[in-house]
Amino acid sequence: MGMEKWGLLFSLFLSLTSFSLITASGHRVCIIGSGIGGSSAAHFLKSYSLSPSLEISVFERREKVGGRMATVELAGDTFEAGASILHPKNYHALNFTELLGLGRRGDNDDSWFGVWDGKGFVFKTMPPCQWVVLKKLASFFNSLLMFGRYGFSLLRMQSFTLSAVANFLKYYEDSRPIFESVEEMLKWAGLYGLTTQPLQVELEQAGLSDRLISELVTVIMRINYGQDVNISGMAGAVSLAGSDSGLWAVEGGNWQMAAGLIDRSNASLFLQEEIMSISNLGDYYELNSTKGNSYHCNITVVATPLDELNISFSPPISIPKRKLQHTHATFVRGVLNPGYFGLKSISEIPNLVGTVEVPDLPFSSISVLKEYSNEDKAYKVFSRVPMNDDLLDLIFSVRKEVVRINWAAYPHYEAPEIFAPIILDQLHLYYINSFENAASTMETSAVAAENVARLILSRLSSSLINESKGYVGTSISQERMHVDDL
Repeated sequence: MGMEKWGLLFSLFLSLTSFSLITASGHRVCIIGSGIGGSSAAHFLKSYSLSPSLEISVFERREKVGGRMATVELAGDTFEAGASILHPKNYHALNFTELLGLGRRGDNDDSWFGVWDGKGFVFKTMPPCQWVVLKKLASFFNSLLMFGRYGFSLLRMQSFTLSAVANFLKYYEDSRPIFESVEEMLKWAGLYGLTTQPLQVELEQAGLSDRLISELVTVIMRINYGQDVNISGMAGAVSLAGSDSGLWAVEGGNWQMAAGLIDRSNASLFLQEEIMSISNLGDYYELNSTKGNSYHCNITVVATPLDELNISFSPPISIPKRKLQHTHATFVRGVLNPGYFGLKSISEIPNLVGTVEVPDLPFSSISVLKEYSNEDKAYKVFSRVPMNDDLLDLIFSVRKEVVRINWAAYPHYEAPEIFAPIILDQLHLYYINSFENAASTMETSAVAAENVARLILSRLSSSLINESKGYVGTSISQERMHVDDL
């Protein structure tokens, strides 16, 4: 059965798939973090369990669910501030929107883009046309322009990306096992090798030209991960997939997926409840919050990056040190200064300005979010360091409103990647975000959360029925995991 057809059947799959919890006393699962990882874990735990005694609690330190799926208000309009786009083959996210009745919208058309080196545009596509016929012609000529500059390396880049996507799609197969480590998870899908060397090496081995790597690929890496082509190969491949056509987002904000999944799982939600310590007291974990509240949980799932949080663990846990890549998102209502780009008119500036890796470039990208008129637009600027007012006054001729956000957005990728354990204490303390050292997207978080949910339930089931039924291992009955082709 093809993957597209599988995606359409995924809702049916979830309704038919279940894991039985054989328990007399019930279990409380505490999930720390309400982003896509935590909300997906709550959803899959509830979906895969038939036990009415399973209790789920979700703790969020902020006042709103969604984690890094956040929105920003700019001059009366709402825009995605964090995780923004989804791939057409992100089947978990597609299923979530169907399940929750959420609308989907296409991503902004960034077909008019330019590559800026700090002195001028080394490459630009044609501006968009309103008429359908001319739009198709413009698309054709843009393809010729791209081929003229980058040649057959474009096809090699596409082949590299498609191969990685095809391997990632294995995580949706009903024959997939349950994984106890990220390494095991990646090796099974044929993706582990991509985490062992930089993207640049992978692409050179695939036959891509230096020009394509230093320009187009670098632009994509700077936009999606704020890093260059020394990023590890797996994260780089995911980033390249994020430049495909057919990208989409949830109408009204991607955070609605998290809110809907938590609500649908009947989880108890504790907002503005920051957990500061997790202690294993033998039969249960005790979670203590900064407000002085204590919670007792049989199972604890950490669904937020531990790298910049001050959560203490007793007994202590051991995870590799990991640096997070901060992305500064600056939202501006106004108009760009054409003189900054060496141009005479605002109409000459592409809707997406990407940058190459040269010293002292102050931003990674500038994109148009909404055009009110030729002299009034909403922009999103990505940069590695904060954009101060003096710099913005150089880049923009008019600024009506500015909103700044500093995101601890994703890991700083560096091959070979080292992964934290999924099971942090060999008992019932789990870490969804260990997968982020491979790649960090909404969908990869959902895939990691789905695996953790299956792992939790399989380990509970085996511990409860081993003595009476001789159940060994963590594999799930394939009869339960199978959906017949239609």
